[in-house]
Amino acid sequence: MSRLRFAVVGDNCVDRFLPPVGQSLVGGNAINVAVQLALMGHETYYFGAVGLDADGARVRDLLVRNGVRIDHLRMAAGTTAYTNIELTASGDRIFAFEDFGVCQDYRPSGEEMSVLATMDHVHLGWIVDGGHVRQALAAQGVGLSQDISVNNDKAHLGVAGLGVAFGSAGEDRAQAEALALDLLAQGAGMAVVTRGGEGSLATDGRIWAHAGIAPVEVVDTTGAGDSFIAGFLDARLRGRDLTACLERGRDCAAVTCGHIGGFPQDPAPL
Repeated sequence: MSRLRFAVVGDNCVDRFLPPVGQSLVGGNAINVAVQLALMGHETYYFGAVGLDADGARVRDLLVRNGVRIDHLRMAAGTTAYTNIELTASGDRIFAFEDFGVCQDYRPSGEEMSVLATMDHVHLGWIVDGGHVRQALAAQGVGLSQDISVNNDKAHLGVAGLGVAFGSAGEDRAQAEALALDLLAQGAGMAVVTRGGEGSLATDGRIWAHAGIAPVEVVDTTGAGDSFIAGFLDARLRGRDLTACLERGRDCAAVTCGHIGGFPQDPAPL
């Protein structure tokens, strides 16, 4: 198996499930994708910021434990990002409060941008930079991807220069295909759209591919989309066709649905 060099840039977050659950888990789009790629055996670097607090130390230790390189993890004065989550009686999640902490001010330095330009692929998570990182790396021909469904202001999201733009739509096939075409029209080289219970689709404008979901007893869907991204990128950079890439993403997402959190970890008490 060839080992690729990935970098993942952006968010991390501690999800705090309020009482009666009373537990917390580490996640965030960038962290989840980074850990999944590292668990696949790739040389994976995380570029982001955590606070000089207990949560920051926890994020750092989990990254190391899962094989993610933290050479470019920034420890900054302030709070590590966190989200307070309430669970309804039906199991739905309500995001009661969100503090982006030191993630809010994180931008890669000029030296770090030079390192990012050496990677086989860079995935961008939630980052408040006006699209600067995407634009600068795209200008250097770096392979890029981003999930445009992340909770971010549109001023910081764009698809021009992305090799792969990930999005999500409802189960309606026409709606998903329209989103894919829109992403291509905005400048993405490829569009990948997840469709909930109806699976996913991908297109580069010439070839269309579709895949269904994998049967699984769902424990928690947190991070399943991030695992899908990691699986798709793993297959894509190995040169597999679009259908195989979707199936790889689907299978990775199914595994994540079988445990709590975006990657295997022990919940911590609040």
